[in-house]
Amino acid sequence: MLIGVGCKQKSPEELPKYKKKFRTQIASFEKVKTETDNKVEDGVSMLTGIKEALETARNVDKEFAAVYTKWEKVSKQVNDLEKEYGALKTDAENLFGAMERQTASLRDPKTRGQLESALRTTRTDYTETLNRTKQSIDDLRKLYDEAQDVIKALEVAVAMGEFQNINESLASIESRVQDIMNQLTETVDESKALYDQKIGKIGS
Repeated sequence: MLIGVGCKQKSPEELPKYKKKFRTQIASFEKVKTETDNKVEDGVSMLTGIKEALETARNVDKEFAAVYTKWEKVSKQVNDLEKEYGALKTDAENLFGAMERQTASLRDPKTRGQLESALRTTRTDYTETLNRTKQSIDDLRKLYDEAQDVIKALEVAVAMGEFQNINESLASIESRVQDIMNQLTETVDESKALYDQKIGKIGS
């Protein structure tokens, strides 16, 4: 029994470990992405309603404090999303690296060549997905900055006793939210497809 355990061989590049970490990180990224979607939706909803809220508010400062607090939560969520993206990128890099090293060690040149070609294609495709994801997160951060500017500008305008027309700025923010979130959803879908259709087959 002890001899059997001692002689047990494992994947030389520990592919099962890297595959599991990548799969787990996809789920983690998806969870934080969903939370981000909800926080941004709440923030935009409060921002688009603040003009009406201020017109009937007994305490204007309290209304602004509430909307600032809501958007600070968005800022924290974007930071969390960026961390999850970084972990997803690292886990993908580790997994591809392990598959490439194991493939390079194969003695049969035909099999090695076929797998190397497939790996290159898959890695290139997924790198493009990750690059788009980073751009979406950057766009989300810009959107947050613009929302903060809208709130601050409106606060000054109200303090001077007049409402500033912010409809155009709000429309810009609202119109871009869905596109950004759709791109992040595509990252999750493409990551799952990569695992199910490719990673589960290559290097197994």
